[in-house]
Amino acid sequence: MQVVLGLDSVTLLNPPEEPLPDYDLEILYSCDQSATVQLDCVVCFDTGITSTLLLRQWSCVPGDPKIRILKLNLPDWLVYQADGIVPDSQWVLSCILRASVRYSEFDDTERSSAAQDVATLQPKPPFSRPVKQHQLCFAWSTLMLQLTQQFLKKQCPLEQETVHLLSSVYASTGENFGIIKTLHSYNSEVLEYLRLKSISFPWCMFSIWIFVNRYCQNNMCGVFHHIDTRNNYATPTLFLTNSGQIHVQTSGESEESSAFLSPFKVPLSEWCQISVMLQGRTVTLSMICMDKEQRLVHSIENMIRQTVRLDDTEGYFVIGGGKYIRGVEGYFGPLVYHRNRISPHSTTEVVIPDVIKIVNLTGWLQTCQEFSLQMNLKISGYSLKAKQSTESDSCFDAFHKWMVKDRLPSKSQCEVWEATVPHRRHAAKLAKLLAFKHRGKRVSLPAVGRALYSLSLHKLGRASSTEVISRIFPLLLQAGCLADNRALHMSSVLYSTEMGVRKQPNKAWLLALLAAQKDDRLALLHLGHLHYQGLHGVPADPDVAYAYYANIAKQTISDRVNPSPQQTFVEAVYLNNEEVLNLQTNEDHHIFQWLRLQARSGAAEAEQAIAQMLFWGQQGVSPNIQKAVRHYERGAVQWKDPESMYNYGITLLQGHGVEKDIPKALIFLKKAKDQGFVPAINALAWYYEQFEQDYVQAVQMWEQADLLESSDAALNLGIMYSQGLYPGQAADQYMAYKYYLKSAERGHIRGAILVADIWNTGIPRLVNRRPSDAILWVKWAAEHNGYLGSILRRALDSYLKSDTFSSLLYYMMAAELGYAAAQFNVAYLCEQNTGGFLDPAFASRCMWRYYNLTIQSQHPDTYALIRMGDLWYEGQIDGQKDLFSAAEMYKLAAQRNEPQGWYNLGLLAEEGYRLPLSVLIELGLSELYLADKTVLLSALYKRCRDTEDTDSYLPCSLALFNVYIQSFQKDYSAAIKYSTAIAVIAAPAIFLFILGVLRRRVLSLN
Repeated sequence: MQVVLGLDSVTLLNPPEEPLPDYDLEILYSCDQSATVQLDCVVCFDTGITSTLLLRQWSCVPGDPKIRILKLNLPDWLVYQADGIVPDSQWVLSCILRASVRYSEFDDTERSSAAQDVATLQPKPPFSRPVKQHQLCFAWSTLMLQLTQQFLKKQCPLEQETVHLLSSVYASTGENFGIIKTLHSYNSEVLEYLRLKSISFPWCMFSIWIFVNRYCQNNMCGVFHHIDTRNNYATPTLFLTNSGQIHVQTSGESEESSAFLSPFKVPLSEWCQISVMLQGRTVTLSMICMDKEQRLVHSIENMIRQTVRLDDTEGYFVIGGGKYIRGVEGYFGPLVYHRNRISPHSTTEVVIPDVIKIVNLTGWLQTCQEFSLQMNLKISGYSLKAKQSTESDSCFDAFHKWMVKDRLPSKSQCEVWEATVPHRRHAAKLAKLLAFKHRGKRVSLPAVGRALYSLSLHKLGRASSTEVISRIFPLLLQAGCLADNRALHMSSVLYSTEMGVRKQPNKAWLLALLAAQKDDRLALLHLGHLHYQGLHGVPADPDVAYAYYANIAKQTISDRVNPSPQQTFVEAVYLNNEEVLNLQTNEDHHIFQWLRLQARSGAAEAEQAIAQMLFWGQQGVSPNIQKAVRHYERGAVQWKDPESMYNYGITLLQGHGVEKDIPKALIFLKKAKDQGFVPAINALAWYYEQFEQDYVQAVQMWEQADLLESSDAALNLGIMYSQGLYPGQAADQYMAYKYYLKSAERGHIRGAILVADIWNTGIPRLVNRRPSDAILWVKWAAEHNGYLGSILRRALDSYLKSDTFSSLLYYMMAAELGYAAAQFNVAYLCEQNTGGFLDPAFASRCMWRYYNLTIQSQHPDTYALIRMGDLWYEGQIDGQKDLFSAAEMYKLAAQRNEPQGWYNLGLLAEEGYRLPLSVLIELGLSELYLADKTVLLSALYKRCRDTEDTDSYLPCSLALFNVYIQSFQKDYSAAIKYSTAIAVIAAPAIFLFILGVLRRRVLSLN
């Protein structure tokens, strides 16, 4: 670009394309009057700052145009790499050379440009620039700077061109649950330019390992698919059909989709790698299956008619099932995505990933298949014998008796199929017992598995030490082989915790995967915890953890709608809380009998409490929905209690424990509403929405209940907005999200799950993705599952019956799921070690591990903080005291207003430990307290004394009094010595005088 005013002109004849060192630049210039020619460099940085650098200046004399050749001396930081002498700079976005003819007007500070010419230089990335060869001797300080680690570690930021979307093994139940992954733009300008350029001409590759247990029950099920911001399937999408073929789908620029079907099928019960290569409009699908030493390879290439479009930063990817499709029943292995290239490895070089070898799923299945065949043979034989025995008790003619007698030997003898190895003897006996019990009818393998699990529990219930577990453990494994998921989960926990068996984390992971794939609630929760924390060698992956947590969380909703005797209300009972323990009861307990008496006397609250206990199985009472409904009915009909009216109306509306009767339900719900019971307002609104389709009336009532802080009302209003049913409003997902969030914050489980789903995927341009927060919501919801409640109830019942071993076992099963209260109770039981039933070394490790896990929860129990501080103080963790860590634990307890925390901090200070300044500041104490030990101790013990705990008042007051005594002794030591001498002389007389006074007081009292 050139601007010429009159005869004034300037032109850059040969500007370089990029900043170069020692470049010969030619400039053509002329001027009408005496002027100045100036060469500047204008640099714009990524921070938004623009800087103008003066490079050269010279005079211009009027006359013919002249050419000046000069060395272009740009700053080193713009031309070279930073090396310790050449300084580092901010990222340069643009660089412009500007030549101009300027005239002085009044002074040197004000100049006007008569003509100018500019040229744009393209700056190189910092690490693409040349290294300057310095022609000078370096100073010693500069040489040292070049050798520093900070300089040596300097490198380009890591960019994931090869993305491992899944690095572990995921158990898929075949439901609408899967792993959600998102990708971000490159930081590198070069890589991001290439990515954007390839959106309409993708050149990439996806490969995923899959193990299919069963083909889809629907037409298709999800393997791996991409959802765009408009909730449409995008490139690439892979489904498995009900015949085992692979459906591959892509989308184009015009939002039209193309698809093709593989001619080959995915085999069952084999690990296979499925790969999709995108090369422009050419899509290549290949499959490699590994069966022992055999390698089976299939491949097909398909040309798409339209342009294939792939923007991998748009929307999200799903492994397995998702919102719109059920997943494959089986397992998913590592998934690798090569973003801008095709993998150089050929099909002959493909090997099974290490994580699949570690889990060894095929090895377990082969062993179980062998065991199942043996058990089937025994079941068939025993069933035949039982049938023959049954027939011998019936009436037959003489010919039939003669045939049987001739066919069978006179003396009983063992058949070949009855031979059993010792460790499978119990399984064979149970198979025989069941066969004769059912009189020859076919006995299923799962029935034998259930019997083995029951036998294992019976033997464990009689155990008094962990040594028994090693003898019972084979029974659990055999029960797991025969499809008992409870046995698989318990075996997984025992392998994880080293309780009675050698610790084997890989086998624990395998057994948890097997149970979770069959939709076992506790195994799903276990795997979610393992991937959330990255425990026992399982890779930490919050997206995988979310998939497991979301599965059990969403099933928790259906489990609560359809309660069963196998479920119990989840109660966080801590074994060090005597007050809560004393409230535990059962139907024969005096507390329950007293409540029943109060209920009969007209106490509506007692009637409601009994009904709640029976309906949900709370406080040790076994669930009995029919009895609960009778108590709800009596509270509603006789005592006119609004809460009982509501609960009775809900049971009538849904048919729980009583025959469904909607008209009768409405009568009681309206009566409860008239008495101002908020949940009844919500229930009536739900009736108008579901049965009458009167959305106006329903929304009005929900708005009323929402103003009264109803979590149900907020949830239902969100659903109305989401489905476009809110009167006069179009579907609005953002408004729905706001109501879901309100519902979740009020404690609604379904609201929490819906918020988590939105935070996991985000709403484009409205709600950002927040996976780390989403996982907290679904974890909280999952921990309300009734099957977890049953394990906790068994543990607590065993503890109340003084069966410490069984209590520890069940609490450990819940603790391995990440439930904080159970983790605390395991540590507490190991600490108590009543009767010495645990090995001291195991008890010590157990106490340390589970107290440590407890304090990592969101709201740890203060007792756990104190005990962890004690363990650090006593040096029981690694053999050495760690007073800093101990002080940190005591500080956290003190911040929760726990008097023991304040007291222990005081003891540390008394022993001469200088409390860290950070601890004092977080406790609201200034650094001035460090200057005077007495003042610090007084402050700590005063806060200990002034807590609301009455039991701590006396010891804290005595500690404070001791501080005052020591301070007094220190300040008045000379006076104390003089007073002591006088006291020794006067003591006998004073003692006789006081004794006489006390005697007179005693006598006067009498």
